[in-house]
Amino acid sequence: MAVDDLTISVKKNSFTGFLGPNGAGKSTTLKILTNLIHATSGSAHLNGVDVTKNSKDALMDVGTVVETPEFYSYLTPVETMMYLGSINGMSKESLSAKIPEILEKVKMEEWADKRIGTFSKGMRQRIALGQALLAEPTVIILDEPTSGLDPRGMIEIREILKSLKTHDLTIFMSSHMLYEVSDLCDRIAMINHGKLLVHDTTEKIMNSAGARTVKIKVLNDITEDAIRRITGLPNVVKAEFDGGMIDIRLNGTDSEQAMLLKDVTALGLSVCSISNDNLESVYLDLIKESR
Repeated sequence: MAVDDLTISVKKNSFTGFLGPNGAGKSTTLKILTNLIHATSGSAHLNGVDVTKNSKDALMDVGTVVETPEFYSYLTPVETMMYLGSINGMSKESLSAKIPEILEKVKMEEWADKRIGTFSKGMRQRIALGQALLAEPTVIILDEPTSGLDPRGMIEIREILKSLKTHDLTIFMSSHMLYEVSDLCDRIAMINHGKLLVHDTTEKIMNSAGARTVKIKVLNDITEDAIRRITGLPNVVKAEFDGGMIDIRLNGTDSEQAMLLKDVTALGLSVCSISNDNLESVYLDLIKESR
């Protein structure tokens, strides 16, 4: 899918999640930014330098994991990073000092001298993140970094990405995982059919809908009377029991959600878990409106 007059200005030192359905134009946008494909018109700037006119300088301070990472299977992580670092002009001395630090950051220090050919996909993805961080970039561009990983691999990558938020880094990450974006990102940009739908802070976007879906699990047996009483609580639009959880459609923001939990507890129900699917609601509404 081509992008269509797409304008996004990513704030410095922000962690921006880039959302959209398959074919929305996310990968096209990232490939233009990283000079993997050429835009037919317009411009794309990284740290003020136009990638379409001067890709070398524009990408000099940028780390990327855009395509599926491929490494020489017979090399170790240390050998791989020595090789990639030398291509980028880093000295042997600086690489020798930097590589152990990077491997520790991506939790791969124990496998520093093991052949990459023996690694799982999740381990390879951590090496890919490591090489993206090797030259101490100010910008990181990621294309669905947890795609295809098992649950453990996804958790490991997310932990690494969370740790990067404490650094002076601007991170721009596409993802299909709404929970991942709401958990990691402080800003969100959504596109569909190549056009920008919304770009704002995660908090504002998640609170932009008139109603949110709250799922709660309680220790009590759920009766029809309990559901009826929950439906009658302030700001509750609808409540139903589904798959062991109570799905509640609630008008309002975090304040109303906090009050809901107090009210549910006051009904004599013991809440043992809660999840909020508000980003999913906003996402689905915006995608539906843009069709």
